[in-house]
Amino acid sequence: MPVIRRLAGGLVERGHVVDVFASSLSSLEAAGSWRTRVEPLDGASVHYLATPLRFRWMGFTLSLPLHLARTPRADIAHVFGFRDPIGTAVAAWCRAQGIPYVFEGLGMVTPKLRKLRLKRLLDATALRGVLSGASLLVAASELERREYLVAGMPEERTVVRPNGFPEPLSGPRSGALHKLLGLDLDTPVVLNVGRVARGKGLELLVRAAVGLDGAHVALVGPDGGHGMTRELLALRERLGLSDRVHLLGPLEPTDLPDVYADADIFALPSSHENFGMVAAEAAAAGTPVIVTNRCGIAERLASRGAIVVPYDENALRAAILRLLEDAELRRRLGEGARAVAAEWSWPYVVSLQEEIYRRALAGA
Repeated sequence: MPVIRRLAGGLVERGHVVDVFASSLSSLEAAGSWRTRVEPLDGASVHYLATPLRFRWMGFTLSLPLHLARTPRADIAHVFGFRDPIGTAVAAWCRAQGIPYVFEGLGMVTPKLRKLRLKRLLDATALRGVLSGASLLVAASELERREYLVAGMPEERTVVRPNGFPEPLSGPRSGALHKLLGLDLDTPVVLNVGRVARGKGLELLVRAAVGLDGAHVALVGPDGGHGMTRELLALRERLGLSDRVHLLGPLEPTDLPDVYADADIFALPSSHENFGMVAAEAAAAGTPVIVTNRCGIAERLASRGAIVVPYDENALRAAILRLLEDAELRRRLGEGARAVAAEWSWPYVVSLQEEIYRRALAGA
């Protein structure tokens, strides 16, 4: 994922040796490889482990202990995500070997959306040692840090390290998004980027479009499964919005910066995000953001680059209308968003992460 790649590459630039262990799964549809391969990426060595078994994105990498034993002993490990076979196994291996590790939950610590009873059972039994055995618990926001505290973790072992923002963009508007939609540049477009999945608040955004006469809504991103795309298409038809709500599917990552920059507003109406990297990408493009108070990135953008709203359809619609009617507010928030992106660059965030490792090692 982009966060791990940026941290790993940044640490290499600062003189560290980094090994990354991951499954060989590349998508929800593709099968995992039966062979392990090691590839360089931004100076790090990425071990794509043989993954003969899977459940959705969870890959079961049976050879992981063998490859960990063959790799030069690490000074410290960084475990990303919760209830994942690789992260769980690495954390257990580190405890057995006496290697300190930091844990970063990626917003997964509090059970959400599906199989809540099973998740709580696993958290209290098989996964109990993952959090308690970590030297430090890294949160991308105060919002996520509170999840650790609710889970019973000591406050002194939690630390907030936000994700970095892309380098701010500048230059004339490309018109890329309007061209995709077949619209002239004077037609306002509200953009959302990310998986089409539950918990993203996309149904709120579609319903909010009812009161946005003349404005279009563009949803960019892959189908996350569980029928959400089908439900949104049905909702669009029922509300008579087929001509103004567009589900564009995924775009090439290299095309996204111009798409962000061409949107009049970026909306992230999620019901829960430990951070919200797509809003950071929009901010770097100078696009004013609307984000719910359930997204960790609201802590960085509030009042400077974003309007923060509750998780509510009417509040979302009102914020969009306010921005569409106030060009000066859009300009001010866009400039503020770029300024926040410049302050929270990836090199700065990597330096914060390096200090977290030093703190963990000092306490080991």
